[in-house]
Amino acid sequence: MSHTTTGTDPAQPPPEDDRAFFGQPRGLMTLSGLEVWERFSFLGMQAILVLYFADTVANGGLAMDPGTAASVSAAYGTLVYLVSVAGGWLADRILGSYRAVLYGGILIAFGHYAMAVPTATMTWVGLGLISAGTGLLKPNVASMVGKLYRTEDERRDAGFALYYMAINIGAFAGPLITGWLGDHAGWHWGFSAAAFGMTLGLIQYVLGRRHLAGRKHSAEFALAPGPMRRAVLMIVAGAVLVAVVATALALAGWLTMDRFVDVLTVISVIAPVVYFVVMFRSPRVSAEERGRLRPYVVLFLASVVFNFILFQAYSTMMLLASTNARTEIFGFHFPASWYASALGAFEVALAPVVAAVWARMGPRQPHASNKIAFGVILGGLSFLLMVLPTSGHADDSYKMAAWWIVGSYLLLGLGDVLLETSGMSATTKLAPKAFASQTMALWFLSLALANGIQAQIVKLYGEVSNPAYFGVNGAVAVVAGVAVIAAAPWLKRTMHPVH
Repeated sequence: MSHTTTGTDPAQPPPEDDRAFFGQPRGLMTLSGLEVWERFSFLGMQAILVLYFADTVANGGLAMDPGTAASVSAAYGTLVYLVSVAGGWLADRILGSYRAVLYGGILIAFGHYAMAVPTATMTWVGLGLISAGTGLLKPNVASMVGKLYRTEDERRDAGFALYYMAINIGAFAGPLITGWLGDHAGWHWGFSAAAFGMTLGLIQYVLGRRHLAGRKHSAEFALAPGPMRRAVLMIVAGAVLVAVVATALALAGWLTMDRFVDVLTVISVIAPVVYFVVMFRSPRVSAEERGRLRPYVVLFLASVVFNFILFQAYSTMMLLASTNARTEIFGFHFPASWYASALGAFEVALAPVVAAVWARMGPRQPHASNKIAFGVILGGLSFLLMVLPTSGHADDSYKMAAWWIVGSYLLLGLGDVLLETSGMSATTKLAPKAFASQTMALWFLSLALANGIQAQIVKLYGEVSNPAYFGVNGAVAVVAGVAVIAAAPWLKRTMHPVH
């Protein structure tokens, strides 16, 4: 495409002289701003969600036991990432990215406002709306960032670095605000802050829409009018049917919370298996591409293991911090949920350092599979570290120093930086061309599966000793990382063109 195309055509990326935002297109400011507030609301809410579930009714909570609270919180994450797979398809075929993100943001905001209402029923309604909204928004914002650049634009990598930094800024700030309000004013005030943040994100997204490439178009690969009408009718009818059946089963006493969690776990296991079977058997996938899929299965499983640990930063680690960690540093007292902000802070600080190290090493840097393996090992070590302060106590009334939790999050944050960047890059390069537009679906399925497994394992939290819980889970992750390193010669041979 010609570099002289003007920025007035929203179907085209802006010209390369559009450097209004730190040398990047102005649209990046709009999308990064949206992600700051979306992550502020999502992770701000998630940092206090498990604490709200486990708190007493007298304090405004739902009085779940710790294992159930962590399990339900993980099931919510499973639902979010399963819906994200459908969200990518809806944007590609029916809505278009701009409208998918807009409608998703509106659903998220309504969901948080619903959770601000202090009743259990509105909590579940809110979580359902947030799951649907995040499923529409999350997989499509990144694709909109990509549309800001022409294929040959050398600013692309730096633009994505700024975008991911915005994500982590939101992840850092969200728990600070929602946590303080939840601790001092009540859990539903914390949910209100999340709603306010998402509203701000939507406002600036709409105001900055003129800088977004492709915003006036509908779906990029839109269905024909007839099939589109049938697809919409089937989606609406399916949603209504699921709601009716679920309500009937709940009223009959069969669909309990535990069974709902179990159903989501089963779906999270079946979905990636089906996805991989379809790709391996597809006649549109060449023998060479099929060969690259085999090593990707290994990396997919490594992502599952790591994210199983990572997502517990907002469940079991939050519960541990609230009961057995000191909430003061140098005489300053803070809510237990503030520990979650440490993870975002470390990722903001470490991402540019890691990028600089890889740039300095050049061709001597580790292979992508080893970077992913190191990330998994660091995730395991973050849990193994917790064995030390939780061991040797006569009862559960002990209080560990804040630095234990912070140190665990430092290891986890570094592992996340190593794994997520390399994992996403490998996903885009190893996916068959026929499935190139669905690469994000593959990645989200690994996150859904990690949450699905977590929803079952965390039920043991509080049932077994803390040293045993963190020690076994951490050891499994370390062994998985070492296994990936052991498979490195085969992975390097079969992962071309990934280096």
